[in-house]
Amino acid sequence: MRAFSMLADKGSFTAAAKELHLTQSAVSHSIRALEEDVGCRLLDRVGKKVLLTQAGEALLQHVQKIFSSMNSARESIEQMSEWGQGRLRIGASAAACQYILPRVLREFKKKFSKCLLSIEPGDTAEIVDALRENQIDFGFTIEPRNEPDFEFHPFFNDELVFLLEPRHPWAKAGRALRTEIPLQQYILYLKNSRTFELIEDYFRVDDMAIKSVIDMGSMSAIKELVKLGLGITIMAPWTAHDELRSKELIALSLGRRKLKRHWGILRMKGRAFGWAEEEFMQLCRSGASQFAARNGLRSHI
Repeated sequence: MRAFSMLADKGSFTAAAKELHLTQSAVSHSIRALEEDVGCRLLDRVGKKVLLTQAGEALLQHVQKIFSSMNSARESIEQMSEWGQGRLRIGASAAACQYILPRVLREFKKKFSKCLLSIEPGDTAEIVDALRENQIDFGFTIEPRNEPDFEFHPFFNDELVFLLEPRHPWAKAGRALRTEIPLQQYILYLKNSRTFELIEDYFRVDDMAIKSVIDMGSMSAIKELVKLGLGITIMAPWTAHDELRSKELIALSLGRRKLKRHWGILRMKGRAFGWAEEEFMQLCRSGASQFAARNGLRSHI
């Protein structure tokens, strides 16, 4: 097609060959192959001059559009390689979106205002699926279970505790009564979440099952229902910092064993970091370290 386009422009096999740094026979061969492919004659030789047939004129319009699109594609790719251009797609849990990422996003956009940034909220399982389908570049989430295709970069650990309103009998006793744990009404984060799975595994070790459960996708809504005395929840204290400080909620340990979660960045194994991912990763490390220090959490950074 390039030989055809140049030939249409120059009107001469000799001139076209010179412009393309090819032999005249190579250009002739290209045109012959193109005519065989489209199934009709594209050029007429009139003396030393080459003229397009009607079919050649029609094809030339499409060829010019193709080359224009290719030039646009090259320009777009070149712009992506420039510092500060490109895109970054992040998956993050609701808690990370609300409490951790806002400061990180602010710093990233300050440095790279031209980078297209998108955030896809989702729990760990949804982030794993999105990574597999190449819908996101990496996820800020809780470490998943048994995912050999992924690598996890840990940032910090947190601990889950009981949260309840001050009039609850456990609040007055100052501890959770083990015999009553299976009998409570629980208001927990979604049943298909990694957090719910961890909670179930924790109590299964002690042959306990928490059966009376309302599951919700909003931590704010869960806290409001707990404050109204409609049940108790199991959450990380940092997600209820204001409520604990104002004594609207009380935190109690789950027991002698601690229930820990590991937070960090999840990404596909073997996939190279782009500049945007590398920069965002560094900002996440810094932001997670500061967040852990503010909330008394153990940092891995």
